[in-house]
Amino acid sequence: MKHWIAKTVTTLEASLGSVPHELNELDWKHSLSPKKDRLAQHLSAFANHPNGGVMVFGVDEQSGVLRGISQAESESIIGQLANLGREAVEPPVGLDHAIVDFRGAALLFVQVKESKVKPVHLRGKPLDHCYIRSGGSTRKASRQEVGALMLNSRSPRWEELRATTLLRSDAILEELDTEGILRLLNRPIPDSAEETLQWLTGEKFIEPDGGGYYITNVGAIAAARRLAEFDGLERKRIRVIRYKGLNKVESIDEMVGQKGYAVGFEGLIGYLKRILPHSEVIEAALRREVTVYPEIALRELIANALIHQDFTIPGTAPMIEIFTDRIEFTNPGALPPSKKIDRLIGTTPESRNEILASAFRRYHICEERGTGFMKVVAGVELYGLPPVAFEQGENYFKVTLYAPRKFSDMSQSERIEACYQHAVLKYFSSGTMTNTTLRERLKMHEKQRTQVSNLIRDAIEAGRIKRKDPSSTSSKFAEYIPYWA
Repeated sequence: MKHWIAKTVTTLEASLGSVPHELNELDWKHSLSPKKDRLAQHLSAFANHPNGGVMVFGVDEQSGVLRGISQAESESIIGQLANLGREAVEPPVGLDHAIVDFRGAALLFVQVKESKVKPVHLRGKPLDHCYIRSGGSTRKASRQEVGALMLNSRSPRWEELRATTLLRSDAILEELDTEGILRLLNRPIPDSAEETLQWLTGEKFIEPDGGGYYITNVGAIAAARRLAEFDGLERKRIRVIRYKGLNKVESIDEMVGQKGYAVGFEGLIGYLKRILPHSEVIEAALRREVTVYPEIALRELIANALIHQDFTIPGTAPMIEIFTDRIEFTNPGALPPSKKIDRLIGTTPESRNEILASAFRRYHICEERGTGFMKVVAGVELYGLPPVAFEQGENYFKVTLYAPRKFSDMSQSERIEACYQHAVLKYFSSGTMTNTTLRERLKMHEKQRTQVSNLIRDAIEAGRIKRKDPSSTSSKFAEYIPYWA
């Protein structure tokens, strides 16, 4: 049983006590009034009420005696209220419903959801034509109450917006790969379509309204079987482009994702592992091939690009571009103003798409703990690659992984950045950077200690690192930390 239904049953029990009375969150009626204006006022009032409210049909208005309601009456009421919720008030209000056996009588529960955007007012009228619940009845809001509603209003997130028109339940299951999401959650398939729809509602993938459902943007972007079939999301499919050489002059091929991000994630990782260059390693006396880029880095950077993109920028999508010497991950949208590009490693995540980020965490695609870039840097160091490069423009953010390159082939700025990133990684691992740890990170020999010491000195002069103990004069056992530590 849905949570709101169980709560309504409890509330109705209290409302129909020794002295029957209606509540601000509950209004019972024998049948639907023909006065559409008054019904629109009720919808406005409940949508403006904290946590919304429920209209119960099949109860005598005067005495509170249970009369019950027929299936035909229920269908008529649901259809009329759903139309009024879409056409008589603005912004439109969402409805859910259920027929419940209460004390032996069949009652129709119609839930009117609280609107995030307030005040909900009569369509075509000024904002002050809005209504609230007070003393168990519906009345017009005062000027001060309209102001209070506006203070408690917020614009819906992109993820919460509707991606489809109103659909039947069978169409929902055709459009969304529910089995794929359940596999990610390690959950069994529900026994019935009704249970599946309840679960999808809890995931915020769909929004009930009268006798149908809307698929939300987060539902489509995460679980679509065919993302191209959703208007407005076709251009949000991730693109993987391979180029011949070091620039974009000549491309080899291009792959465009078809599925929602969550259900298509493992397929994308598998595709990259097949097309990326490989190297042979020996483990436990056995030879095996691995990509030249650490898989953990690929996973984290793809998840980061998908989750943190700015969906409001039209005509753009996350891109993975593969060159001979590097792989670039680009997503629409610059970093939030509070984020500095050289403080991304180990800092608390700040997502502009909180619902999607939370879903990816529960699907074990990302952790949402600020460790993503730390894992990327750790993987890069393990493979002995050049440092990770971060770049942002006005409307994009890009992360680049470079193919293996010797220390002698790195530029001075790359060497200093490798030194800084290593110091940050050691700092967040409750350690410190030393000449020895940096030599190990750069895969350099003991005989190159002086060369590494010179690099550390250059990094200090560049303001990227500093001595942990400024008073120490020892250079052999000196410890270093990031400049901001």
